[in-house]
Amino acid sequence: MSIPHRRELIADAAISTVAAAGLRGLTHRAVDATAGLPAGSTSYYFRTRSALIGACYLRLAELSVADVDRWEADRGHPDLDSAAGVMAALLHHWLTEGRDRQLARFELSLEATRRPELRADLQAAGLAARSKVAALLAALGAPRPAPAAELLVAWTDGLLYDRLAGATAATRPVPDAAELAPVVRRMLEAALAT
Repeated sequence: MSIPHRRELIADAAISTVAAAGLRGLTHRAVDATAGLPAGSTSYYFRTRSALIGACYLRLAELSVADVDRWEADRGHPDLDSAAGVMAALLHHWLTEGRDRQLARFELSLEATRRPELRADLQAAGLAARSKVAALLAALGAPRPAPAAELLVAWTDGLLYDRLAGATAATRPVPDAAELAPVVRRMLEAALAT
């Protein structure tokens, strides 16, 4: 296995570990076990726990951008309705199959608020997502895509957090993409008016 693939495997295993056991469970040994690698493999590639957390941030951003690219592939020239449909499908994916990644992302983001040495990797990851959203909003005609993207990302994160970890997350069913589409359309309309 090549070094880039080994690093991705380890970062993916670390993300799974955080989603399952929280940051207390994130150890080099636990990641080795989750990845099915020999003991010491994770620490060879990521010497410190901070380096491992940084790898999680960057891998989460990479996977999120890949999700957006995959969902955008069939949309052609965007209009408000198709963009709302794409975003609703993406949100549904993140609330279901991508649930663990989102939970790990929230947990890791909170860790960066307490540990300044982690903020640079978190910021790099967040900027990648915002850049992608700004490009979508620019294609939809946003006069100020960057501030509109900030707003849309904040709303999206709020919706994800509420549905995955909020007070009533365990008692409400996950909305399907059709239920999410009108909500996303309102969010897009508001962001475009920014």
